[in-house]
Amino acid sequence: MSHDRPPTARREDRYLRFLDALVRFYLPLGTRRDRYGRRPPQPVSAELEVVVAARTDEADGVVSLLFQAPDGAALPPWQPGAHLELRLPSGLRRHYSLCGDPADPRSYRIAVRRLADGGGGSVEVHDALAVGARLTVGLPRNAFPFAADRSVLLIAGGIGITPLLPMAREAARRGLDWRLVHTGRSRAGMPFADELAELAAPHPGGRVELRPDDEHDGPPDGAELLRGAAPGTAVYVCGPAPMLDAVRRAFDASPATALHFERFTAAPVVGGRPFTLRLPGGGALLEVPADRSALDVLREHDPGTPYSCTQGFCGVCRRRVVSGTVEHRDRRLSDQERAEGQMLVCVSRAPEGECLELDGYLP
Repeated sequence: MSHDRPPTARREDRYLRFLDALVRFYLPLGTRRDRYGRRPPQPVSAELEVVVAARTDEADGVVSLLFQAPDGAALPPWQPGAHLELRLPSGLRRHYSLCGDPADPRSYRIAVRRLADGGGGSVEVHDALAVGARLTVGLPRNAFPFAADRSVLLIAGGIGITPLLPMAREAARRGLDWRLVHTGRSRAGMPFADELAELAAPHPGGRVELRPDDEHDGPPDGAELLRGAAPGTAVYVCGPAPMLDAVRRAFDASPATALHFERFTAAPVVGGRPFTLRLPGGGALLEVPADRSALDVLREHDPGTPYSCTQGFCGVCRRRVVSGTVEHRDRRLSDQERAEGQMLVCVSRAPEGECLELDGYLP
């Protein structure tokens, strides 16, 4: 004898069976563990869409941009010293230090000096990114972390103030013994002077020194910049290469105990030897001198060669090497990626006389 159920019950049964099948399929994927009992990492998007919420002229030739999520939602957190990769409308990718307040969860701020003879990124930021413009950025990354030592001396050259401003803000918040020296060609070209003065006002002892070259006898030497370092001080420096070199030369004679620095541009090639690049498909042979990078030579051959940080951490210039031995000098690729023949041409090289055969770019 059978008992017929109403149509609604049959529909509910089919729906429950469907839900059960979904759970049986997806639950193992979401909860599976490896043989050590660890769950596999879940994929996270490495890109964000942001909108230019504000734009401010901070000094002669320097503009700051405030980015927010289009819906006003909170953005991923960051720490002082972090940078942001901008994917510009032209396709260029450029890295700029975050100079806002890490305590503000809903905005990122960068500041960019216009360089007419640069690689084109700063000009595009100044000319193409108006309030309301949308663009994609990478997640904040930090290659210049702030360790919050008890005694801190921050030394900025020009636009190098951008990563150091959040460090000063963090040092003040933590009650550290901190000082900041900001150098530049003139006061008119030195951004964020008002913010620094406001930050230093509640703290006696002359926390901030502005040192324009045109009000002194030119740029300061390393000993002058390190003059305020007490025993045990950690020094953080960001600025042009001559300033960094001056501080490094004078550092051993100072009472400071740690030196951290970030460059505007790629470091000079050290210990390089000449080698050769062969372009894809049996193409041209390019000679790479001992004192130049593979990226320099590739850009000279093709100005459209993609790059960004020029310091071996962003991965934009990644190429596949079909044959030849690579001397890896980057801070990005894993052992597996290197074994697969990947190379960052901005910093990595080859032994003397070696020929590296390239096979295109990698995403």
